[in-house]
Amino acid sequence: MMSDMNQTENSLSSSPEDPAPVGTGAFATVTEALESVRWLRGLRRETFEALAAQSFLHRVPAGALLFDQAETPAFMQILLSGAIACLGARGGQEALIEFVRPVDFVIPAAGLTSRPYLMRARVALDAQIVLTPAVAFRALAPADPALAAAVIAILGAQFRRQVKARKALALRSAEERVGAYLMALTDGAGRERAPLPESKQVIATLLGMTRETLSRSFSAMSAYGLRVIGDAVVLSDPDAARARFPFDPQFDADDADLPA
Repeated sequence: MMSDMNQTENSLSSSPEDPAPVGTGAFATVTEALESVRWLRGLRRETFEALAAQSFLHRVPAGALLFDQAETPAFMQILLSGAIACLGARGGQEALIEFVRPVDFVIPAAGLTSRPYLMRARVALDAQIVLTPAVAFRALAPADPALAAAVIAILGAQFRRQVKARKALALRSAEERVGAYLMALTDGAGRERAPLPESKQVIATLLGMTRETLSRSFSAMSAYGLRVIGDAVVLSDPDAARARFPFDPQFDADDADLPA
């Protein structure tokens, strides 16, 4: 399993089969961008204005290194659109640890504690990011209970996501991980057809397997009422798919809506 997980390759940057960038779209001003971040909607007006005054928007192309591991964070970073791969590195090897999708903070624990990053971040899909000086963010957080609560909620959601991912790797077979992933895209979202949100190489790495294992698992899905056609998944027999891949909140619940 670990050898599969370490096969990150160079494909975490955009390739011809990658889907279109995901997220909330382009923002013209940092105020507009921050107003779209639901974690920040309970802030005092003066806190929000101070945050906006010290922040700026940044566009980063796919393939760019956002920061490297062992660097001390200069900014708190909020991903508005696109995608970012957070990678552990050792020598010439890389392993995907987290795939950040919008809207979310990028490794906020490092910026909050002023400790070096334990991962490097590479932009996987063209991204728009809000950058706030980490020193300013740390000064504002304890002064506004709503911002402090938002930080706790963000860290809590990210921690739970990591635990569920590790549990799935340890306790679910490759077929079960693939089936649960596809069910979340279709049945969990209340639709019978959905696009694959990442390239197949990224999906394979996220699910802790090689691209070849993913392809075999995709082929096996048709026996359970799921078909992968090109870059889309089709739920052709919901009853069969639910029977084989039932929703389990211990693995599959989305904690992104934890209250701030």
